[in-house]
Amino acid sequence: MSVTTVPLRPVSKGGLWLLWIGLAALAAVAIAFAVRGTPRIGFEVVKEGTGESPTQSDIVLVKYQGKLDDGTVFDANEQAPMQVAQVVPGFSEALTRMKKGGEYKITIPPQLGYGDRAVGPIPAGSTLHFDVTLIDFRSEAEVRAMQQMMQQQQMQGAQSGPGGAPPAAPQP
Repeated sequence: MSVTTVPLRPVSKGGLWLLWIGLAALAAVAIAFAVRGTPRIGFEVVKEGTGESPTQSDIVLVKYQGKLDDGTVFDANEQAPMQVAQVVPGFSEALTRMKKGGEYKITIPPQLGYGDRAVGPIPAGSTLHFDVTLIDFRSEAEVRAMQQMMQQQQMQGAQSGPGGAPPAAPQP
């Protein structure tokens, strides 16, 4: 078996620069295409909050109002607890960028909202607009511990009755 070798001509320095410029241009076009093709939320800080931001595993307490493009309010709540990981992707992304006490305006494109599904008063393919205030947030473990404490207090209250323990019956 024989191998034939073919000598390659060296690339000139000018040709090497053209190759690098071409690769850079190709990378820039690919990045621009990827960014343009990826739906993004609109996120405007109305009032900056303080402290840390919630994570996907946290439970938040928010005040919000949700509207459609035509201004129709589809939902509002003064104190809504919600698990960050269990809301639509666009709302979840926005929550992880908020801080306690902050006020925000969020626009969620259909791809990061309900997509092609109609949900209650929200038509399929709707862009969602929210005014949100992050009141507070806690980890899931903290919320479970608080719930257990409340249940224990309720059970203790039920055992002692409304006026405390009943008096002992006289012994014969």
